Amino acid sequence: MIFNIFKKELKETLRDKRTLIMMLVIPILIFPLILNVVVGVSSSFEESAENKTLKIGILGEPDDYFAQKLNEIPNALGPKTLIPYHGDSTKMRAHLKEEKLDLIFIYDSKFSEKLDKMEPTKLVCSFDKTNIGYDQRAQKYVQFIEAGEKLKRYETLNIDEQQITPFEIAYENSASNQKMIGELVGGFLPYIFIAFGFMGCMYPAIDLFTGEKERGTIETLLTTPVSRWQFLVGKMIVIILSGLMASFFALLGLFLSINFMDIIPDPEIMKVVNQILSIGFVLKLFFLLLPLTVFFAGIMIPIAVYTKTFKEAQSIIAPLNILVLLPAMAGLFPGIELNIKTAMIPILNIVLTTKGLIGGHIDYSLLALSFLVMLILAIIAVMISFKQFGKESNILS
Repeated sequence: MIFNIFKKELKETLRDKRTLIMMLVIPILIFPLILNVVVGVSSSFEESAENKTLKIGILGEPDDYFAQKLNEIPNALGPKTLIPYHGDSTKMRAHLKEEKLDLIFIYDSKFSEKLDKMEPTKLVCSFDKTNIGYDQRAQKYVQFIEAGEKLKRYETLNIDEQQITPFEIAYENSASNQKMIGELVGGFLPYIFIAFGFMGCMYPAIDLFTGEKERGTIETLLTTPVSRWQFLVGKMIVIILSGLMASFFALLGLFLSINFMDIIPDPEIMKVVNQILSIGFVLKLFFLLLPLTVFFAGIMIPIAVYTKTFKEAQSIIAPLNILVLLPAMAGLFPGIELNIKTAMIPILNIVLTTKGLIGGHIDYSLLALSFLVMLILAIIAVMISFKQFGKESNILS
């Protein structure tokens, strides 16, 4: 009987355009859209930052020593235009704040003399760090000039540069590509899946309970010789399936984006990503999402049963999405790791566990604890749903 109710409610749900859009269309399109926008905007900003002619303010004259050194820097390191301020550093700083300048260099009036005498001197480079690429351009300019001055000093002192280099240092990243991917995007992916799991549950929950009340068909259904708990289970399975389907199609959208949009040029990283998105990973992910989705269904059904209109139910349930996503957002912050304490925090534990699965360094005892916590909450939510659905005042109001 439960299967018959499930089949009947599933057909009704699949006829609803809002549910289909929320469950199928938006999830499968969200990742291609997000990745396309992010990659496009990022590439555009990087190209713009590299090719932009920077307006550089200098304290001295156009032919002073520092200006000459700046002019010697090849345009391959970034085109530039020098604007002299004849010693007026106050005006130059004001123009930088007003964005009339991109970089400014402040240095001693006896800058070249001190360099020739090998005396210490100071060079200040100021820029707005919110402008992408300006800090890298400034560092390249300074390093080019500094390298030339070092070579002059070595020649003057008759020093072989190799003799004063105590050792060559090479920095190696001990983290695997999989772990790097897990740290960089491992928190973002479950955040998306949780959001769509919630939204995928919302419309069917409202339609199958509040919608039945609005249409006046719920009383007719309850007069049939079927137990009330069977009605609830059949409807709840449809809601849970809708949430899981929304998460699945979001994952499918991610898979299609990665494989057909050419957003990962490195073949090694692409290989690792495809290994992560294996059948085993998908099964583990949905193993974690199942009690979470049941929990979502369990908290939505009492609201849908209590409210009288679709609009009223939507106005109450939709804001809950923010409360659900707040702990999920905490998983995006660096330094927050899966341990016994965080495994006890609902939703955050799912984000951190998924992050560990993606990174390939999951502690399965903590995964089991996270699952157990969400399972207990899901059972409590289902019990509340049974209690509320059993009240005649909620059904007949």
